[in-house]
Amino acid sequence: MNRISLLILAGAATLMSASAASAADLLINQPAPSYGGDFGGSTGGWDGAYVGAFLGYGWGTMADEDGNILNDANDETDLSGWTVGAKLGANFSVGSGIVLGAEGDVAWAGIGGYDEDADVDFDINWTSSLRGRVGYDAGAFMPYLTGGLAIAGATASHTGTDDTQTHFGWTGGAGVEIAATEQVSIDLSYRYSDYGQATYNVGGSDSDLDLTTHGVTAGVNFKF
Repeated sequence: MNRISLLILAGAATLMSASAASAADLLINQPAPSYGGDFGGSTGGWDGAYVGAFLGYGWGTMADEDGNILNDANDETDLSGWTVGAKLGANFSVGSGIVLGAEGDVAWAGIGGYDEDADVDFDINWTSSLRGRVGYDAGAFMPYLTGGLAIAGATASHTGTDDTQTHFGWTGGAGVEIAATEQVSIDLSYRYSDYGQATYNVGGSDSDLDLTTHGVTAGVNFKF
């Protein structure tokens, strides 16, 4: 092999070594992604406002405190059905992976039940809540606790008469958001809601009806 060939081979080897070193530097210095595989440490990727939509299933009880409608005091009627709604919220990091937020939602509800013995039909027409949230930024997902004010509108029907009232109470639960992209996340949650009492006048008498529900939801949030 002549001297020119040796020089060409040496130059090629030098270029290959420099290229490999540059590629290694790029990989080493590449910042860790906020989503999709980064499951450790705070990323700040959950900060900001968002809107969302959700579907859910709820079940619970309507209790007659007076016994004027269900015939016996503290008697209960089981309720169940579906919900669909929208929400608006915002998150901000406060350090050490802790994310604080606030969220409001409103939902159409098809949750109801019928008591055959008392001939009473009870239907939750809509629900709403205004809640605080405390979450942990785990990168691609964020588990959280939530709680706050809960409101529900419901209708009781008995002996050809009906009455619609609004219940005010509280709600609490937990959930997890899972990042699909930097702007979109999947939200899974469970909440218990005690909507308190409201007085209904049906069948010619007043009765205090107490409403409680459990609910699970699955939804999608869009950050903006």
